[in-house]
Amino acid sequence: MSGELQGIGMTSRRTRMRLVQRLKESGIESDRVLEVMGQVPRHIFLDEALSHRAYEDTSLPIGYGQTLSQPYIVARMTELLLRHEPARVLELGTGSGYQTAVLSQLFDQIYSVERIKPLQDRARERLRQLNIRNVMLKHADGGMGWPERGPFDGIIVTAAPMEVPSELLDQLADGGVLVAPVGEEHQVLVEVIRNGDRFERRELEPVRFVPLLGGVVR
Repeated sequence: MSGELQGIGMTSRRTRMRLVQRLKESGIESDRVLEVMGQVPRHIFLDEALSHRAYEDTSLPIGYGQTLSQPYIVARMTELLLRHEPARVLELGTGSGYQTAVLSQLFDQIYSVERIKPLQDRARERLRQLNIRNVMLKHADGGMGWPERGPFDGIIVTAAPMEVPSELLDQLADGGVLVAPVGEEHQVLVEVIRNGDRFERRELEPVRFVPLLGGVVR
């Protein structure tokens, strides 16, 4: 894990704690996840014009047709991963870097792939600002994962494919867990656990994410 975050004091503790309380009321149970959600300064992952809305429990635009996920879904997906205590986690869709920063405080190594280079560049700078050093970034098509760094104990997908790509399942370690939104018009949050050559899939709750697209943007 990355150690103490820098730059947290730019918002009041009271504001962050209100968000944590809303997350608890929404069903987030992990004290570790709630603690990190209260520590990571979400406002720095937004343009200044939207920073005053950073601690609302809602998704917000970050440009290029992408969004900063709702805090509840960030906490929910992180909590699902944490139950399996993965050490090495692959994140597909770095986006603003907010989910990445949350993951970095709970897991040993984070490998994060982003297809839109300007978003990745901004995320890299924000993670540097927070003194986060256990994250590796790659500019690539997220649907392909990061095979040369696999297998991974946990995989988190922050955009919705029509179905979980087989390339990602191949990169999941035995006993590992994958958490992803799946679907087009009607999306559902899915948890997949690998047991040898078998993949146990569980559908959890309706969600709304931007679609997982192929290719890269420079």
